[in-house]
Formats: sequence, structure tokens, C-alpha cells
Amino acid sequence: MQGATLKLRGIRARAVVLKLRRPVVVRIATISEWPLVLIDLETEEGIVGRSYLEPYVVKSMRYLVPALHDLGTMLKGRRVAPLELFDAARKSLHFVGYEGLSMIAASGLDMAAWDALAKAAQQPLCVLLGGSVGPVRSYNSNGLWLVDPEAAGAEALEIRDEGGFEGIKLRLGRNRLRDDTAALEAIRKAVGDEVHLMADFNQGLNFAEALERCHAIDDFGLAWIEEPILYDNFDGYARLAAELKTPLQIGENFYGPRDLHKALQMRACDLVMPDFMRIGGVTGWLRAAAIAGAAGTPMSTHLYPEVAAHAMRATETAHWLEWQDWADPILQKPFELRNGLLHIPDVPGVGIAWDEDAVAAHQVDL
Repeated sequence: MQGATLKLRGIRARAVVLKLRRPVVVRIATISEWPLVLIDLETEEGIVGRSYLEPYVVKSMRYLVPALHDLGTMLKGRRVAPLELFDAARKSLHFVGYEGLSMIAASGLDMAAWDALAKAAQQPLCVLLGGSVGPVRSYNSNGLWLVDPEAAGAEALEIRDEGGFEGIKLRLGRNRLRDDTAALEAIRKAVGDEVHLMADFNQGLNFAEALERCHAIDDFGLAWIEEPILYDNFDGYARLAAELKTPLQIGENFYGPRDLHKALQMRACDLVMPDFMRIGGVTGWLRAAAIAGAAGTPMSTHLYPEVAAHAMRATETAHWLEWQDWADPILQKPFELRNGLLHIPDVPGVGIAWDEDAVAAHQVDL
């Protein structure tokens, strides 16, 4: 099938809800159920491109699943050329805007299209993108939510040892600043000075709180401070970035590469970490990576570790991959994690396939 031209036959989207082993607990939300939209992009040639979306809110799938089916109907018979399909999908939703659910649906389509194209070329996606199969440096983001400071040290050891990680992420934003600093101290004491610590406020602070708290933790030797204030307050981020010694990380809420460009133009951050469902899938990532590369800005990933690993192998300023196992229960064979490195399987495409028994057990009707 190498070099074959694929034609899109349709899109099958299914809604799945999983229970999180460690529920998300941050200042702005508590999440114990994790929604996934599983996407199968079917072609006339029999190749199926796969991707998934993680839209946070279960009820959002009521809109995403029909949108994906509509895109499949609209694009039926089109050549599977990801750049063209992505632009066609976005333009079809122009009048409802390029952000929010419109971008998320187009991104899911895009990731599946790239998977199909790589399978047709009989190459791993990273190879099709011009890179090579290999390991990707990862940090564990699979816990250390707003737990009691007394329990933070023990959980940090668990998080580190899940895959021999050299980097782990913790969440901040407790009611009292001293509880945040106590958690930081307990974690650092438990894991030592060699482990990189990333701290995420999950947009939980107003600007005044952010000034106080970010300055208070500025000497803790953190790898970065992530999203202390609302994601779209680039003016506030520019002020924080100018005042802090610790690198400021934003980007999971960039809706398309132009948001990344704007943030860098405004000096609103030191690091960027786009999310694949918001940046525009693989196509949006490649366009954003070119901007980050031109600026010399380190670029990390947010969620979607499988497709993210491939993209990082073709990213000039690749920094850290965010690892979590939230989609693993419905995958036939999760990627191997060893010594803090995520290993890309040497198979055509992204390398994901559904465990249909697990899907059936967790699928929900909308």
C-alpha cells in the first residue's frame, strides 16, 4: 500500500467513560470520570485511521460525536490528505468559530487522518513526519493532585517509581499558601534534588494571588510554574514572566498556532505545551512547532502521549512529554514506558488499536 491514495468512506465516533485511578482534584474542578471519544476514520481501501479525544466533560461528547459524524459525511469521497481535510473541516465550521468544540472535532479528524496516511505508507507516523523511531523523555502527570501535604511525599515516590521518571508534576492552589509550600517541601524531601518538579496551578488563581504565590515558590528550583491564572490573560502572564526566575509554562489552551504566536510575541511565557485537541491535531502541532522552533522556545506536550511521542520526534525544540495512562484501559497495547522514556512501537501509523471488549464495557449512549 506504500504511496497509495486513500479515499475517506466515513467516520465512526464512540463515547466511552472511564474511572480515573487517581481522580483529578484541582482548585477549579474535581473529575473522577474521564470521557473519551474514540474515532475510526474508515477508507475505501480498508485502512482505518484511529485517534481519540479527551474533552474533560462527559456531556460535551453529545456535541462532539455528531459533529464528527457530520464531518465524515461532508468529506466522504475526499482524498485522505490531512492538511486539506483539516482546513476543510475548519472552514465548514467558520461561522461558529475556530475555537472550542469546532477545533476539537477538527483535531480529532486530523489525528485519525495522519494515522491512516502513515499506515498506507507503511511507516510509523514519526518516520512519515521526517523523524525516526525512538524514545521520548517523559514526566509523570498521573497524580499529585491537591492531596494533603502530609501525603504528598509518599505519593511523589509512587509517581516517580511508576516508570523510573526523572520528572513529575504536582498541583498547587490549596486554600492556604503554607499548605502549598508544605507539600512542595515534602515532595522535594521524598524524591531528592535530581528529580525535576513541575508545578501546575490549573488556572486557579486571580492575578493578585498569582503574584504572591508564584513569588513565594520562586526559589524552590521548579522546572516550571504552569497556568497560575486564566489561560487567555496574556497581559497578566507577560507581567509574571518578566518578574519570575522560574520559567512560566502555558499553552494547553492555545486554540491553534496563532495563539502560540501571540503568546510568544507578547512575551507571555518562557515555555509552551500545546494540547493536541486544541492546537489542531498533528497538523496544528507541526505549524505551532515551526513557530516555537523559530523562537527557540522549548515545546512540551499536553495529554495524548501516543501521538505526542511521534510529534516530539519531529519537533525542533522538543522538551518534555506529559505522560498519563488515562486511555490505557481501552488500548490493546499501551506504549512501553521504561526509565522515564516512552518508547514508540515500530509499526505503521501511531500504533494504537482498541480493546473492543473494554470499549464495550465502558461505552455510553448519548
